[in-house]
Amino acid sequence: MNDFAFQVSDHIDQIIRSVPLFKVELTLSIGFLLSIACTLFFDKYWKHSSFFISLLSIIASTVILFSQHDYANYGFYGMLTIDKTAYFARLFIAFGLFISAIFIQQYFQHREFTRRKGDLYSILLAAGIGMNLISMTTHWLLAFIAIEMVSISSYIMVGYFSENKKQAEAAMKYALFGSACSAVMLYGLSLVYGFTGDLNFASPRHIQGLIAAPGVMCSIALLFVFTGIGFKLSFVPFHLWAPDVYEGAATPVTAFLSTVPKIAAIILMSRLAAAWISTPFFFSELTFMFISVVAIVTMLFGNLIALRQTDIKRMMAYSSIGHTGFLLMAIIGYTNGQQDILFYYIFIYVLMNLGSFAFIDVLEQKLGSTAFSSYTGLGKKLPVIFTCFSILGISLVGIPPTAGFVGKLLVFSSIFEIYQNSTDLIFLWLLIIGALTSVISLFYYFKIPLFAFLKSNKEEEIQPKENYSKTMLVIGVILTISIIVLGLFPSIFLKYLAIGN
Repeated sequence: MNDFAFQVSDHIDQIIRSVPLFKVELTLSIGFLLSIACTLFFDKYWKHSSFFISLLSIIASTVILFSQHDYANYGFYGMLTIDKTAYFARLFIAFGLFISAIFIQQYFQHREFTRRKGDLYSILLAAGIGMNLISMTTHWLLAFIAIEMVSISSYIMVGYFSENKKQAEAAMKYALFGSACSAVMLYGLSLVYGFTGDLNFASPRHIQGLIAAPGVMCSIALLFVFTGIGFKLSFVPFHLWAPDVYEGAATPVTAFLSTVPKIAAIILMSRLAAAWISTPFFFSELTFMFISVVAIVTMLFGNLIALRQTDIKRMMAYSSIGHTGFLLMAIIGYTNGQQDILFYYIFIYVLMNLGSFAFIDVLEQKLGSTAFSSYTGLGKKLPVIFTCFSILGISLVGIPPTAGFVGKLLVFSSIFEIYQNSTDLIFLWLLIIGALTSVISLFYYFKIPLFAFLKSNKEEEIQPKENYSKTMLVIGVILTISIIVLGLFPSIFLKYLAIGN
């Protein structure tokens, strides 16, 4: 009895000591509850109350996060890891949540929508809590629960906006495919736990259990586990949901799905690779090979299929798949001790994608279409939009003097350094395919200035509507300027990333 009382007391003490490490997520949780309360009781008096509560929650959580930049701690029996990786990942997630909340609010400014809008902000905060947990944990069970939080929130966001058959079909396809991947991942985790008796993938006991397990069964279990991660990252062959969902979902949701959840999934994959790469576990020898092959196939498939797209949102879906392959390249640099390169490229990717979707939304409001053909000859009528949009496309390709060029250069440099040290041909192929697909991407991003500035509309010209979100236009311009500034002066951000080294 005394032993039991001592264990209970020890557990309570551990939880109390761990709570300060969880302050950021607690703030988002409080914001989540307040946002629901505002939706139920205050939105009928002030329709933006839940929106401003959500923004304040994100800002407050970010302010608290700044106090954790020098932490190197573990909480809740090692389930949460507070380190430099968790700090920057949550910082980028907070930035993405902030822009996404404004994006959603602006989406309704000039649209009739009968459903309660405030629910979406609480769903967004719930997704933020899940993404923060994914980026902080090395525990499979917590990672799975957090992935489900993000996935369910994403399903709701896609389905909640559906106003026609096409959007409803996209939401259903997303939910069904995601549920199947989650079930497969959970089955794989049950096998892993059976082999190891420990779900902390960075612990020696877990790795020793994997070493002792039958090789074939262990490989099958890990393949099942990577199914769930692959779904969130949408790398080949788990990308099938992305094009239809990106095209069918509302533009703010597409912008969110293409950027913010990927931050958390990439960080989880990075932690996993870093934990296994220097161990005697047999898969550690194949980790570089696995990531490289997946990256090569994903970059080739995403960029080649993007060439044939006639809709900008569908093209951005395949572009996002291609960039996932490039993010996987950056993971290899992360495992080699070059963390700042991964952080830099993630942040630049978020800026580029959110900026692109800001202009896509503005153009969709003005033209009522996301087809490339609707942009024909409008470059002179809308010079600011199409000039900035073209610059973001240039950055996504990786052409100087943009931040996209600096990010890709840093990733290529890290892979080349690894190739020189190992002389493994897979890294050389990774460099070749990465460079080749960057050239390929030029042809489909060039469609933006091609239709806007170089083609003339022989049919009746589309007259752009004056009713559009000027806030999203300003955000898009600011993000474009940021991309140019960080391309000309990358040391501004790289010096900040160097904290904690």
